Amino acid sequence: MIPDFDKSKLQRQPFTYGVVPSALRNEDSLALLEWLEADAPWQLRVASFYEQFEFSILDAELPGHLQSLFCSESLAALKNCIENVFDADLDDRIDITVHKLVRGQRIRIHNDYIPGRETHRLLIQLNRGWQDSNGGALIFFNSQRADDIHRIFRPLHNTGVLFEISQNSLHAVSPIMDGERYTLVLSFYKNGHAECENPPSTSSAA
Repeated sequence: MIPDFDKSKLQRQPFTYGVVPSALRNEDSLALLEWLEADAPWQLRVASFYEQFEFSILDAELPGHLQSLFCSESLAALKNCIENVFDADLDDRIDITVHKLVRGQRIRIHNDYIPGRETHRLLIQLNRGWQDSNGGALIFFNSQRADDIHRIFRPLHNTGVLFEISQNSLHAVSPIMDGERYTLVLSFYKNGHAECENPPSTSSAA
């Protein structure tokens, strides 16, 4: 699981981010989606700015054909890729969660920034034939104003967005109008940031 990304394509405003056209091998993305649709251990989580179903990959019993996606070798290679893209020194800890949004759910504007917590994030969209009419767009903002939109991303299957978490990394997900929208969320820590004992972060946009 190593995204094909050229760091020269990073955008620096309003915060540092990049787009990954093909995040996983196609067969892996479809196999993961099939499991998420059929057997994944979803739990509903409701917070002040979002409502979604979610679970941690690290706590789940993965089927055998998916285990290589999240083995230590794959995650180490992914961490090295993220380090190279962002010129960052990352800790070995990687939090891996999956989010599911269904009709009526959304994620309001937030930045994911908490001192001592995650510093970089990779979002990988997983879905079937998503259309604009389904809603669920990932939106980046220039400010806290809902009309101050920097960029809108369609949640197309197997596309990824990676970004550096900061006070400026303001983003949201528009309401789901139809269908189920799945996102694999991988969170990384700069060295020194993962030493604090914190509960797993699930307050990310997906």
